[in-house]
Amino acid sequence: MDNFITVKDVYFQYEENDNASEEKYALCGVDLAINKGEFVAVVGHNGSGKSTLAKHFNSIYLPTTGDVTVDGINTKDDDKLFELRKKVGLVLQNPDNQIVAGIVEDDVAFGCENLGIPPREIRERVYEALETVGMYEYRKHSPDKLSGGQKQRVAIAGIIAMQPECIVLDEPTAMLDPQGREEVIATIQTLNREHGITIILITHYMEEAVLADRVVMMDSGKVFLEGRPREVFSQVELLKQHRLDVPQATELIYHLRGCGFELPECVLNENECVKALLKILKH
Repeated sequence: MDNFITVKDVYFQYEENDNASEEKYALCGVDLAINKGEFVAVVGHNGSGKSTLAKHFNSIYLPTTGDVTVDGINTKDDDKLFELRKKVGLVLQNPDNQIVAGIVEDDVAFGCENLGIPPREIRERVYEALETVGMYEYRKHSPDKLSGGQKQRVAIAGIIAMQPECIVLDEPTAMLDPQGREEVIATIQTLNREHGITIILITHYMEEAVLADRVVMMDSGKVFLEGRPREVFSQVELLKQHRLDVPQATELIYHLRGCGFELPECVLNENECVKALLKILKH
């Protein structure tokens, strides 16, 4: 796979200060490469820099020093800002802040209208996007009548309709109930697996992170660990040192291993946990 997004030695501070120490930076020398078609979860506690990093991918924020490039475009290049934002769509945490119209299909069409797409093509894109997220039957509904999970899926449909190559989701399930989270995560997986869209999921839910191809762990504005989910979550003690949790199934097996039970080093979900526990219960 080819690199789609490259982050090179990026520092970022919200207020310019010539005498700023490293502690004043929200991002401190971040290096990261994201491949086209990859599903990457970026994880960290509040204040770790993960949301700040997300907003660098479509030029909402620009590096204080260092560079972010998206498909060869430097995010500092004002002349290519429009082109860059067509490539990378951003879904924010609160779906209510992203709803701009009184009818679902009108809301999904809003971004396409701003791109100057012909009306007939907009209609086709809107219907296709709503079908992709499972919200086509609600196209004539008012967003106010939808659940939180449904609203977030409508927000995602609005991004899909603009046909970006990459979607960045900044804690899209943080304000949702368990059913809403499940709906949104299922939609994200479909976009990645069936449509080949590059997904960058910013989250603090470890059960969501294990679904990604790769997990990037952040603390104090730095990437301190990255790898495949099993590689990352097997390092329980290191993650706890950085005030991070692990999936509940991983936590349970970790403690049982500490009690002397012969169990796998790392399990990632309930099914793996049940399978491991059944083996020792049979003995």
